[in-house]
Amino acid sequence: MNLRPATPFDLDALARVHAEAGFDPAWPAPELEKLLLGPGAFGLLVELDGAVAGFILCRSVAGEAEILTVATTPSARRKGVGLALVEAAQKLARVTGAEAMFLEVAVDNAAAVELYRKTGFAEAGRRRGYYRRREGAPVDALVLRRELNFG
Repeated sequence: MNLRPATPFDLDALARVHAEAGFDPAWPAPELEKLLLGPGAFGLLVELDGAVAGFILCRSVAGEAEILTVATTPSARRKGVGLALVEAAQKLARVTGAEAMFLEVAVDNAAAVELYRKTGFAEAGRRRGYYRRREGAPVDALVLRRELNFG
């Protein structure tokens, strides 16, 4: 497993991973570029066998960091890719001066909720009907937060 910073040269691969991960809608390369090059933004990716298998995009501003998205390919799931990305992002956010990190996750995304709880996040709130699905009722988002007070 090779973990490294994401660069603008990785945008097509990141867009492919985001789509393969099942996001609806998936973010295209131009959208990912805006996020990656935005103020306080950083991205990390994991390569398995020379191919991008997952990535995380975050931003860190005014003492708080936010996970914007985490995506892994179906073949990379349950192999520690998501865990490595979230843990590395927490450490990098701390280096940038963030004292806490937060995110939103769909309540019906059990695997992601489990990952975030495993990495120290706790529920800080709920956004009713936050995610609009093409089919079916809107889905609530859990707002999760983690203090970054580790050494």
